[in-house]
Amino acid sequence: MVGRAAAHSGGEYRWPAPVDLSDLLPGQTNGVVTMGLERIKGALASLGNPQDSFVAIQVAGTNGKGSICSLVHGALTAHGLRSGLYTSPHLVSWCERIRVGQAFIAPTTLRALLVELGPLAQQWALTPFEQLTVAAFLHFHRQAVDLAVLEVGLGGRLDATTAHGQRPIVAFAAIGEDHQEYLGADLASIAREKAGVLNPGCVAFSGPQPAAVVPVLRQAAADRGATITWVSPLADDRFQALNLSLRGQVQHHNAAVAMAVLEHVSATLHPLERQRTQEGMASVDWPGRLQRCQWQGHPLLVDGAHNRSAALCLRQHLGDNALTGPTHWVLGILANKDAVGILQALLQPGDRAWLVAIADSSCWSADPLVQRLTAPQAACLQRTPPCLGATWPVSIALGQAVDHPSGTEARVVVSGSLYLLGQLHHQGVIRIVEQN
Repeated sequence: MVGRAAAHSGGEYRWPAPVDLSDLLPGQTNGVVTMGLERIKGALASLGNPQDSFVAIQVAGTNGKGSICSLVHGALTAHGLRSGLYTSPHLVSWCERIRVGQAFIAPTTLRALLVELGPLAQQWALTPFEQLTVAAFLHFHRQAVDLAVLEVGLGGRLDATTAHGQRPIVAFAAIGEDHQEYLGADLASIAREKAGVLNPGCVAFSGPQPAAVVPVLRQAAADRGATITWVSPLADDRFQALNLSLRGQVQHHNAAVAMAVLEHVSATLHPLERQRTQEGMASVDWPGRLQRCQWQGHPLLVDGAHNRSAALCLRQHLGDNALTGPTHWVLGILANKDAVGILQALLQPGDRAWLVAIADSSCWSADPLVQRLTAPQAACLQRTPPCLGATWPVSIALGQAVDHPSGTEARVVVSGSLYLLGQLHHQGVIRIVEQN
């Protein structure tokens, strides 16, 4: 079983084949976001509701959704079940988003599905994410999956995955501040949107949540006739016994939620063996999360921390692993993200940070951020020379980040956006040297 990157051999990942869908879908960072379920429900009804042929496990939250989904899917696949997995975003190929068992959807199959659904997409004015969701549901139906694991794309209440009507099991990853322009300005508002995945009679599992989130989830469960169970993070010894490739303290939370989901699957849907469950979870890779890579022989730590909560977890990981001393940050932060919050979480005195461009995307540069940070943090930002423009070219930033004065040492971390990591992997700029 594999994670976002696919099978690997000899330490190298075999990514699913890239597929050019530029004539059918916009790029990842400039797609249309229009909330609502009416369009996708109408399109699915026109197809005879193919999603009704399988049961779904839905995972909502802000950080950790993909990890929980991959762990659950890995365990189900290890038992020989035909499990579908739908995730977003992708790193290298659109095909990463749709999987049955160990097989990513083939590029020809995905393209054919989107072309087939073209008239329906136009009739119902489907957004790109809705088109992909319909394609995934139809693919799962035609592949006769037993059940599917669905990662919520944005929010929950009005997310396209919520159009699936048979979601007896729901899981919540950590909820934090992100996408406030769509979900609300505070944690309680964001939590209400994410709690919208709860449906009558479903059983939900959640790890620890911020104080503002807990009463919102409890009230939503009571209002909808759902049951919510709070799951404690795995103790260090139990987590280590799982032998997961995913690292970081946050994975203690994600693994605990995944195991609670699987225990409920075993009790209600399909008996699962503990040993096989652990083997399936241990076989999962999830690239772009605290991953060790190299650039021109220099070690890098790569992590897709794209909001303040994720940035705090990344900074904590550096401290927990006695990674003291300065950090050189190569950061690509999309213009719609909370760059101030991310930088406040990451930067410490003595660090240096290069804000880089992400292809086909509007990104933060150093100039508008200097006045919004404390003086020590602002001093970390490396300003670009006028000849280079507002943001650093990635190759130049990496070259400067790995260049340490004689007798000094600093770790180099590439972060800020999964889109940046995907771009670097796709272009072959960085090389994975270790599984997560």
